[in-house]
Amino acid sequence: MNTIAAAAPANIDIAVEERDVTFRRVIWRIVPFVTLIWFLAWVDRVNVGFAKLTMMSDLQWSDAVYGAGAGIFFIGYFIFEVPSNLALQKFGARKTIMRITIGWGITCALMAWVQTSTQFYVLRFLMGAFEAGLQPGVILYLTYWLPTHRRGKALGIFVSASAVSLVVGSPLAAYIMELSQGMGGFKGWQWLFVIEGVPSILAGAAAYFLLTDRPRDARWLSEREKEHVETELAAEDQALGPREHSFFASLRSARMWALIAVFFCIIAGNATLVYYGPSLVKEVGFTDIKTLGWVMGGIYCCGWFGMLLNGYLSDRNKEVRIHTAVAAAIGALGLLLAAYFLGEKSAAGVVFALALSSAGTMGAIPVFWQLPGRFLSGTAIVVGLAVINSVANLAGYFSPQLLGYLKTTTGQYGKGLTTIAIVELMATVMIFAFISKTARLGEQALAR
Repeated sequence: MNTIAAAAPANIDIAVEERDVTFRRVIWRIVPFVTLIWFLAWVDRVNVGFAKLTMMSDLQWSDAVYGAGAGIFFIGYFIFEVPSNLALQKFGARKTIMRITIGWGITCALMAWVQTSTQFYVLRFLMGAFEAGLQPGVILYLTYWLPTHRRGKALGIFVSASAVSLVVGSPLAAYIMELSQGMGGFKGWQWLFVIEGVPSILAGAAAYFLLTDRPRDARWLSEREKEHVETELAAEDQALGPREHSFFASLRSARMWALIAVFFCIIAGNATLVYYGPSLVKEVGFTDIKTLGWVMGGIYCCGWFGMLLNGYLSDRNKEVRIHTAVAAAIGALGLLLAAYFLGEKSAAGVVFALALSSAGTMGAIPVFWQLPGRFLSGTAIVVGLAVINSVANLAGYFSPQLLGYLKTTTGQYGKGLTTIAIVELMATVMIFAFISKTARLGEQALAR
């Protein structure tokens, strides 16, 4: 009897170890490539923030024109995100991600030939339309391969690529603009769009060959490994119990709209950092474009660290609600401090404040994405992820325009930063007011 009793735990340990090996293989096969795609998406999305430093004077544009063009990206994003996620479900990830990536890469390169504000608006809209569906599409794609308890770190790595792109992309953009100025009769900002658009086109073509739509289609997994994946996913589905499958029914839920409102407030802060960070740092004396690039790289490095740290702490503590709320509050505090230090003309204070805001705001994002799956499944999560992301990302349309308008009318950034900080702080308030019960129920289900 003792021999049998000893053998049973040993067999269980071996089975668990086999599954761990299988999922490590899945993660290494999928996560690095989709993370690269997201990295390139952010490089191409936000390089306009650095191009602005010289493009606006070359083209004689105001901050209001730039703010409208930077923000209109999110209108295209809003309109096409749900159709894109439905297309991923129908046609598969590799075809959908290929279309998305090649489309925005070509659009980014075409930005080099912009001459009028109308052309700027049209291409920024198309950039958003092509990129629409990438983030929620990848989040949905990962649910086909990884159960929740294995997905947190993978999601953290994937989403953190946005921060890494800013860390690397800021000094890279500065050097491209500096070194390519005047080459072939092009300005530095024109070369920036061309040079950074081409890798996305190549990565889009590679997606068709490197991605696999579902575990059952994976030739690189054995039948035993496919069984590991399918068994864990089925067990999690059963453990979570009944969840909303109908998208239209989920729209009648206050929880869905609470999630949208929370993410809207977080994105308002994030868009401010991304599209106006370089301008805010330039405002306090960092006029050399290469130095400015390195300063922004350091600020965004704090955002990357915040994403990884908050994701790690959330997984370790098996808690989502408080980790998202506190991170958003830190992000809001950083924006308030940035407004104060701008008024004091303190370069060190502004850099510190933006670094703090970056760590908090960006740190909230990967943890937030653990919330929707706790009460949505089936068609509801396919469309729900896209709806949450697309509607909330309208904050990326409004906040740059607001900041640009207030800067043009008042001559300073302080009032706009304070307003957006208050908006971001509302994310913390709404999480505690409307989402706490949902998060706790989800955690209890996962613990069963």
